[in-house]
Amino acid sequence: MSTTDTAEVTLDIESATPAEIRRFFRPEPEVRTVLRRSPDGTVEGAVELDPSLFGIEPNLAVLHQVVTAQLAAARSGTQSTKTRAEVRGGGAKPFRQKGTGRARQGSTRSPQWVGGGVALGPKPRGYGQKTPKKMIQLALRSALSDRASQGRVAVVTAWDFEIPSTKGAIAALEALGLSGRVLVVLGPEDGYVDRSFGNLPDVQTVVAGELNAYDILVNDWLVFTDETLPGASTRVDAPEVEDEVEDVVIEVEVEVEVVDEDEIEADAEAGDEADDQAGEAGEADEADVEDAEAADDTEGNDS
Repeated sequence: MSTTDTAEVTLDIESATPAEIRRFFRPEPEVRTVLRRSPDGTVEGAVELDPSLFGIEPNLAVLHQVVTAQLAAARSGTQSTKTRAEVRGGGAKPFRQKGTGRARQGSTRSPQWVGGGVALGPKPRGYGQKTPKKMIQLALRSALSDRASQGRVAVVTAWDFEIPSTKGAIAALEALGLSGRVLVVLGPEDGYVDRSFGNLPDVQTVVAGELNAYDILVNDWLVFTDETLPGASTRVDAPEVEDEVEDVVIEVEVEVEVVDEDEIEADAEAGDEADDQAGEAGEADEADVEDAEAADDTEGNDS
């Protein structure tokens, strides 16, 4: 079917599951394009963003669950209180059981006493939640699509910091027209870039492999490079370079020993003669053995 042909897809609402209904009414990913610029603001062309990453409809419920789980996992969980068994002291009964008119007490470290233990207090625990990988990926795509729909995704060819320079980082942000909180996605070789943006309070840097939904949502702008842009290898226009392949001829010298056919026949005849002689010698030996046995039988009969 060609690209111009369209196929009508129908759905039976009565028999369809809720998931099938949601998928049926889900809009197609939208193709978005951003300008590709150098750090000094010069426009180098346009980049078409991957629709599956930057063009879907954000799933707010998944975003909320994933961000909540991420913030919960960031909690240290080291809070702790002492129970009546852990508080120092309280070994002796404060007063006798009867005759004082007061309520009976067995220890001054009970929860109702000042300086006593804490009843049902917090203890060290982990707040981590198990989040499916597909849900985390969907939240990341939803966050990227949200920023792309607002036009807050910037693409830079490559950073040109030869040494760490905060002044150069400020100049680059001004040339790119970025304001507010900015998230700069770095590659593995962008050490100078990380140190250049490190002193700016409104700029956050993150390695491309650690990009997550929460960091995207708390920042206003996303800044990628050609190397860190997801799916950029299939969208960035680059000149085609043909690799020159040199033909390598390997010469192998093989020594072949030529044998004359007459020599082969002579060797075969010599082998046949040797076999015949060996057979005759074997028959002679068998005859000698039979003669010796017959002589022994004769001597036995004579005796």
